[in-house]
Amino acid sequence: MSKPRVVFDHVWKKFRIGERHDSLRDLVPSTMRRMFGRMDATELQEQEFWAVKDVSFEVHEGRALGIIGPNGAGKSTTLKLLTRILRPTRGTMAVHGRVGALIEIAAGFHPDLTGRENVFLQGTIMGMSRDEIRSRLDAIVDFAGVSRFIDTPVKRYSSGMNARLGFSIAAHLSPEVLIIDEVLSVGDVVFQTRCVERMMEFKRQGVAIVFVSHNLQAVSGLCDEALFLKGETLAYGPTSGVLHKYLEASLAKAHEDTGAEIHIQDARLTDEQGRAVSVAHPGMALVLHLSCLVREPVRDVDLSFVCHRSTDMLAVYDGNFHDHEVGFSGQSAGSVMDIEVRFRANLTRGQYHLGCEIMHNPTQRFIARLSPAAILTVEESRTYEGVADLAA
Repeated sequence: MSKPRVVFDHVWKKFRIGERHDSLRDLVPSTMRRMFGRMDATELQEQEFWAVKDVSFEVHEGRALGIIGPNGAGKSTTLKLLTRILRPTRGTMAVHGRVGALIEIAAGFHPDLTGRENVFLQGTIMGMSRDEIRSRLDAIVDFAGVSRFIDTPVKRYSSGMNARLGFSIAAHLSPEVLIIDEVLSVGDVVFQTRCVERMMEFKRQGVAIVFVSHNLQAVSGLCDEALFLKGETLAYGPTSGVLHKYLEASLAKAHEDTGAEIHIQDARLTDEQGRAVSVAHPGMALVLHLSCLVREPVRDVDLSFVCHRSTDMLAVYDGNFHDHEVGFSGQSAGSVMDIEVRFRANLTRGQYHLGCEIMHNPTQRFIARLSPAAILTVEESRTYEGVADLAA
């Protein structure tokens, strides 16, 4: 395998909360402690915290790493360390090659310079000649869609215009490493699609990509590996497995026992032979087993079976089974019902989760709810995008 373009080797980074010195009496002791005190980089002092703690990863040519995690997990800090905006407390890192980076909207832009002037400024910072920048200027402006405003100071730009121009600069100045933070959170659907297509093209050309996003569907489609970060590494490896662990941790299980007439006690997903399933292929026959405690008989209730694509919460399926199909009203108080919902995973690749709800129709009252009842990864290599597997 080729030498990695990006190396992050056991990196730690700490910050101090609210470090302010309002008087000379406070400032002098603090300065003396820093200059002459025995400061151990491995230990936290008062009001310090680890934003990044012992994180390691590599990204090779033509590969993309997605970094995911909740807000405050250290994702943007990691990118600022990679671009040398910040220095690590411990550990080492290296980025080999010309870097195109967009880690904040308009990061690196001078607000009083025009869009055109900022293109030349960014290109010069990346080590390109004026002739190289000039030869790419039209393509940059066209991709960003800001031709009417290219000679307007960027402080007059909207956040979407700033993001489009920033990504376009990073994407057109021949990077060997592309570092992108949340570019898909700004801009319309057409621009977001063009960004993803452009990054896919870079991968084919051998560019190494580090991509931070809350758009899990984009991470799933673009990235070969993923890093689940929450200050420290919770999962690192092939994207599908990391997304599965992230979704397990992120999807709050609605499993509260409200004491209503029926309680969904448990659920498990298996194949037709009863073997536990977490990974399936399109069209695979599956069974969701539900265990329901009937505290007291109740009539005219429906069991709802729901499937969502977890990466964007798209409702893939929402179907109801009526009481005469399930038989809740025929149960005696204290009985336990074992229900099997049989279905086929006619789905394209991605992460999905299943849920079940029981509703009392006369009052439109939810008696019981369990979500996620199961989390499922569908693996296949035929499709490019979409949800339904049409078995073409």
